[in-house]
Amino acid sequence: QVQFVESGGGLVQPGGSLRLSCTASQSIRSIYAMGWYRQAPGKQREWVATITNRGSTNYPDSVKGRFTISRDNAKNTVYLQMNNLKPEDTAVYYCNVPSLFGSVRFDWGQGTQVTVSS
Repeated sequence: QVQFVESGGGLVQPGGSLRLSCTASQSIRSIYAMGWYRQAPGKQREWVATITNRGSTNYPDSVKGRFTISRDNAKNTVYLQMNNLKPEDTAVYYCNVPSLFGSVRFDWGQGTQVTVSS
């Protein structure tokens, strides 16, 4: 069982930036894909970004061009650079390993809160 610790969230004004970090309890070097997800109040958790161990990335249209996912296998860490933040980006952000049919492989961590507000 791999555990994740997310950090880097906070309160930011619209148009601002944040960089989130997710550190795994074990090596992620052999994990093919890592993903970021978010859950806004009253909504279902949704996928935000994916990166493979070859560096290929994928994003939903809602964040494409604004968010950038990266990984540092040596540090067992995945990052999410978020630029031009919007109020609708307000959510708790989590990382995990994508699995079949939209599910994930491991238990969720505590996440990190991102609030975008003026």
